[in-house]
Amino acid sequence: MAAADKSEAVELSVGDRTVRVSSPDRVYFSARGETKLDLARYYLSVGDGIVRALRERPCMLHRFPKGVDGKKVHQKRLPPGAPDWLETVHVTFPRYGRHADELCVTELASVIWAVQMSTVEFHPWNSRRADVERPDEWRIDLDPMPGCDLATVRRVAHVAHEVLDELGAVGWPKTSGGSGIHVYVRIQPRSSFGDVRRAALAFAREVQRRAPADATTTWWRKDRELDKVFVDYNQNARDHTIASAYSVRGVPDGTVSTPIGWDEIDGVIPSELTIATVPERFAKLGDLHEGIDDAVFSLDPLLEWAERDERNRLDDPGVPGD
Repeated sequence: MAAADKSEAVELSVGDRTVRVSSPDRVYFSARGETKLDLARYYLSVGDGIVRALRERPCMLHRFPKGVDGKKVHQKRLPPGAPDWLETVHVTFPRYGRHADELCVTELASVIWAVQMSTVEFHPWNSRRADVERPDEWRIDLDPMPGCDLATVRRVAHVAHEVLDELGAVGWPKTSGGSGIHVYVRIQPRSSFGDVRRAALAFAREVQRRAPADATTTWWRKDRELDKVFVDYNQNARDHTIASAYSVRGVPDGTVSTPIGWDEIDGVIPSELTIATVPERFAKLGDLHEGIDDAVFSLDPLLEWAERDERNRLDDPGVPGD
C-alpha cells in the first residue's frame, strides 16, 4: 500500500481541462483491486450520464481517502485550494444554523477533480442552483428491509410503475447500488420541499394500499416488518440526498447506482452492475436517463391525494430530526 500511495501522479485530459490525479495506484476497491485511477476512468466512461445526473445541483461528496475499506468523510464544503474554475452553489442548513458552498457540477472535469479529492459517491440535492428551495426531482426510494428478497423489491417496483402510469408520470428507474431500486420523476420546480414530501408520502401510501403484503410506509425502522420494502418518502425532505445515477458506491466490489429500463426490473442483478461492467453497458446502451428533463410532471394530483389523506386524519409520521 505504501508503494501505491507514492506512485507518480498522472494527468488526465477532461474536455478543455487537465486534472491531476495523485496516488493513482492506491487500491480503492478491495474485492477486485480497482484503484483510484480506475475510478477516475470509470467516471470518464460514463461522463454524459454522471454530468446529467449532477448538473447544476448542490452536491455532497462521500470521500474515502484510504479507499472504501477505510474511513468515510462527508464533504459539503469545497476545501481550500480548489481550482478557480470549479463552480459552487451556496446552501443553508437552517436546522443547524450553518451554510456551505457545495460543489455544483457543470462539466465532467469537476467530477474527476472530486475523484482526485478521494470522492467515490456523489449525493446531489433534488433541486438546482437556480432555486435550491424548489425541487425539480421527486425521488422514490424502494428500500428493502433485512429480510426482504429481491423478488419482493421487483414486485413493489412494478406497483410503483403502475401508479406512475395512471398518474401520467414518467418514472426513471435505477438500481441503488445496494439491494434497492430508486425511481426518479422530473417535476415542475414550483413546490417547496415540504409539499414534494407530502406528495411522495401520498404516493407511497397508494403503493402500500395496492401491495400491503410487500410494501410499508412505517417510518420508524424498529416498527417495520423485516420482509417488506420501505417506500421511503422522506428522501424528499430538505437536506436529504441519495447516491446519483452512475455514482459508484463505497463498498469493496464497487457497485454502481445504474439506470435501467422498466423491462429490466425482473432480470437485473444489482450486484453485477459495478465499475468493472457498467462502462461496457454504457457504451452499448448510452444513458437510459437521457430523456428525463423532457418528461416533466405536475405534482397537483398527488397533492390532492395528500389533502384527501389529511382530511381522513392519516397521521404524518414526521420528518426525521423533528
